[in-house]
Formats: sequence, C-alpha cells, structure tokens
Amino acid sequence: MDDTSQKIIDAAMALIRDKGYVATTTKEIARAAGVNECTLFRKFGSKKEIVLEGVNQAGWRADVTPEIFQNVKWELGADMEMFMRAYMDRMTPDFVNLSIGLRAPQLYEETAPFIMKVPQAFLSSFTGYLEKMRQMGKIPEADFDALAMTLFSATFGYVFLRASFGEELSKVEKEAYIRNTVQVFLKGLAQ
Repeated sequence: MDDTSQKIIDAAMALIRDKGYVATTTKEIARAAGVNECTLFRKFGSKKEIVLEGVNQAGWRADVTPEIFQNVKWELGADMEMFMRAYMDRMTPDFVNLSIGLRAPQLYEETAPFIMKVPQAFLSSFTGYLEKMRQMGKIPEADFDALAMTLFSATFGYVFLRASFGEELSKVEKEAYIRNTVQVFLKGLAQ
C-alpha cells in the first residue's frame, strides 16, 4: 500500500471513529488526508471501499484474538480477571467509537464480520476455558455459553459506558470493577 492510500484510510477511519460513517464526507476525508478529492476516488472509488480496506488493517482493529486469553493459571478467579483485563486493555474508547461508527446500514453487512471477531474471540475462549475447568473437576457442569456471555456482557458494558460517558456515569475504576464482577460471578457459581 502506498503512503497516499494509507493516509486516506487513516483519515477516513479517524473521522468515522469521531463522527460516524454517515456524517463523514469524502471532502473531509480528502482534506484530512491532505489530498485532492479526485485522488481519493482514483485510489478507492468510494468512501465504502476506503472503510472496507481500513477494517482489514490490524491497526484499525482492537487486538482481541483468542491468543490474548491463553495466559491462564487454572484458578477461576484469577483467570476471569485476566480475561476481563485482557479485553479492557485492548478495547479502548477509540475502538469502541469506531465500532459504533462502522455499524451504519450502508456498510454493516460487510463490517459486521470484522466487528463480531472481538466478542467471538472472548466468548469462544472463555467457554473453552470453562469446559476445560469442568473436565479438570474444578467447576461443576453449567451452561458455559450463558456464563461466558454474562462475563463478556459485564466486561463490554463497562468498556462501552466508559467510552461513552467517561467518569460522568460512574467513577468505579477498572481494577475495582474487575474484582467486584469476578466476586459476584464466583458467588453465583458456588450456589
């Protein structure tokens, strides 16, 4: 990829992160990239093509893959904290806002598979972890898909609300939230 094309992609993705897909114009993208609007169309053809190229780049995706969840100790509480922390460390407010911007109806069909990779990585990794913990006799049989969704929802909710409202909604710090969520989860499993 040449420098000009990369500048266009970076400008488009940053604007979509900040304003959303619909509100971002090709004129703004060209201006932010420091190119003529004709150059933008010559390189990509459309705003949608720019975005689809951008979502394919690692730099415009949160680095949430199954590999980040492999540092387990086979201790449920500590491992749950690791799952939550690994997700929260990578799913920054910028990635949350970009994910929201990429949900425009004009391109959602094409971007949804990229957006869903993040929760799928968490859910499949945590479900597999819980199944292995049951096989090891460390936890009882349960609906592991539902438990994984519960922990992911709590983790995603915190990240989403922080990205949306900062500390205006709640001043609960990340580490305190992780500890408290894990304690509630563990108490629920013990019953």
